[in-house]
Amino acid sequence: MHTNRHHHRSDLVRLATLAMTERGLQPEFSASVEQQLAAITAAASESDATIRDLTGLLWCSIDNDDSRDLDQLTVCEPLEHGALKMLVAIADVDSLVKKGTAIDDHARANTTSVYTSARIFPMLPERLSTDLTSLNADQNRLALVTEMVFNADATLASTTVYRAKVRNKAKLAYDAVSAWIDGQGALPAAAAAVPGMDTQLRTQDALAQQLRVLRHAQGSLELETLQPRALFEGEKVIDVRLQVQNRARQLIEEVMITTNGCTARFLAASGGASLRRVVRSPERWARIAEVAQGYGVTLPKEPDSKALQAFLAQRHKADPLRFPDLSLVIVKLMGRGEYVVEKAGSPPVGHFALAVRDYTHSTAPNRRFPDLITSRFIKAALAGAPPPYSNGEMGDLAMHCTQQEDAAQKVERRMRKSEMALLLESRIGQYFDAIVTGSSPEGVWVRVFSPPVEGKLLNGTMALSVGRKVRVKLIETNVERGYIDFVTVA
Repeated sequence: MHTNRHHHRSDLVRLATLAMTERGLQPEFSASVEQQLAAITAAASESDATIRDLTGLLWCSIDNDDSRDLDQLTVCEPLEHGALKMLVAIADVDSLVKKGTAIDDHARANTTSVYTSARIFPMLPERLSTDLTSLNADQNRLALVTEMVFNADATLASTTVYRAKVRNKAKLAYDAVSAWIDGQGALPAAAAAVPGMDTQLRTQDALAQQLRVLRHAQGSLELETLQPRALFEGEKVIDVRLQVQNRARQLIEEVMITTNGCTARFLAASGGASLRRVVRSPERWARIAEVAQGYGVTLPKEPDSKALQAFLAQRHKADPLRFPDLSLVIVKLMGRGEYVVEKAGSPPVGHFALAVRDYTHSTAPNRRFPDLITSRFIKAALAGAPPPYSNGEMGDLAMHCTQQEDAAQKVERRMRKSEMALLLESRIGQYFDAIVTGSSPEGVWVRVFSPPVEGKLLNGTMALSVGRKVRVKLIETNVERGYIDFVTVA
């Protein structure tokens, strides 16, 4: 229940730390990690003749405004007959974080960074992830490069993977780049300072949009789930903001999806096992079909990603307001993504949501342990060395990474609820416009339009159908438990 006590950011940090521990995640680094970290004095540097010097290319990074753990850079080069060469550089985290060390053991235990608005729990110490292993602006860094050649129609013609030394020429942010692409803002200063960077961004954006069209034509699903994020001013939460999908996010998303597919196929061609990211064909397809039937759309009896994508595209156009809620229903019915070990020659499980057969996670080794594992397999394959993990160890890691990623997501979801409760703590008794997002014997849930917060309707009944707009009054919040309660008003 609501009390007179006002909570602060420090309370959210306490709750997040507790949630980490309860979910089997380690919120703090051990003394042995700190000891190893103290001995690392500079970014990695190697003189291997196979490491190409690509520091002269017009590399750039595009990420969130506040991102400091930069995992990837991109650069492109037009070729004859409308073809295009795209290079993606991924931070070589393994060059400083070796398997079996204290830092690696912590990364292996958590398997991912955990992001809450009040505090970030990085997988790697920040001195590494935001500095020595981050592809920071104007710094030479070792990287794993995937070089892709695309035909004029954006179909993939060839791909090569190798090690290189790179240098980020412009650290850019999604919203500013997207505003410029859309003609709503100026070219970001960091890009304007680099001759030719504007052409780079236009060319990369054009390729990404082509890739996006091809991907959806193949049945890759277009989903939209709301991810509210609390904004703080000191100890006080002052607002909540939704992450908006835009052209710059699409640019990075499309290029990284393609890179992950190339990585999976490269490792398969090397003849060894690899850690794949999969979303299985939905076992609850019949229930998905029932949802579609409720909108007057008949889906095939067997799982069909193209048919499902066509239905989703139609609903997004017809009712954008409710589409995030429909997306969430479909995501839950499809089931979670997971990591599996796939051996060369074995039939791939595939990724139903992306409509691809070969997919791995490889583009974020500063914040995801499976990506660091994949980096080690790539380096071993390039060097002709034995695999860094046995098949048995890989099987255990696949299960562990799936479990810990699920735990991290639960922590993040739990904290978003507390963050929203904190935002509304001082607004008890106020009225809001909302939409019904869920109705079951357990209760009725509504989503307020502004701020975009979800809560339970205490006087709701199943007669209130999903999608109905209602006027509600906020009557209780509980920051400690993440509860927000409303009642309908006439």
